Amino acid sequence: MAAESAPRSRASQGHLIGMADDTTIVHLLRHGEVHNPEGILYGRLPDFHLSERGQEMAQQVAQSIRDRDVTYIVSSPLERAQETAAPIAAAHGLSIATDARVIEADNIFEGQRVGVGDGVLRQPKAWRHLWNPFTPSWGEPYDELADRMHGAIRSARDEARGHEAVIVSHQLPIWIARLKAENRRLWHDPRRRECSLASLTSLHFEGDRLAAVEYGEPAAALLPGAKGRGA
Repeated sequence: MAAESAPRSRASQGHLIGMADDTTIVHLLRHGEVHNPEGILYGRLPDFHLSERGQEMAQQVAQSIRDRDVTYIVSSPLERAQETAAPIAAAHGLSIATDARVIEADNIFEGQRVGVGDGVLRQPKAWRHLWNPFTPSWGEPYDELADRMHGAIRSARDEARGHEAVIVSHQLPIWIARLKAENRRLWHDPRRRECSLASLTSLHFEGDRLAAVEYGEPAAALLPGAKGRGA
């Protein structure tokens, strides 16, 4: 999905039904808050579902895009993503497609606590996995992650040509997809990711050309106090 030049960013402008035929929007939606009382990095583990707050987030996102021209919705196979997609699919009368290409990134610390001061990163045996932040050495290579995400984005764009599509995924895959779309380096400081729970990163295409990227937080009112580790 290479563009001739870096796409511009813009504030949300609300593309409703009746967009130009050559304009397609693919929204990358991060799932809502997950019930995770142990605070572990759940990664691709099964049986991690949305919390009550996460369910509210999903409903708020669905409400915020109820008038958008969404004709296709696809989700990661993980439960938290499927549950986030459900209200949107219901609001638009769509079935949810599942695409393994938008699943959470693989991580060697999956299933463990990784909090500062109380997690696996305090253990010397874990340090051998931290030698290379550029690939990174502890998980799925960023370039492979970017490639699979952009393959899924192209597929969703083609399915919703002239309309809008929603892909429900996870923080790191969405952020890496955005970095690649904006022709930025893939290695980064995780603390600087602009990808909150239930946020929308929207890719605006003119034909096959990526013209702009926008970011919004339709569930912003629910973010204070929310827990996003392992998402």
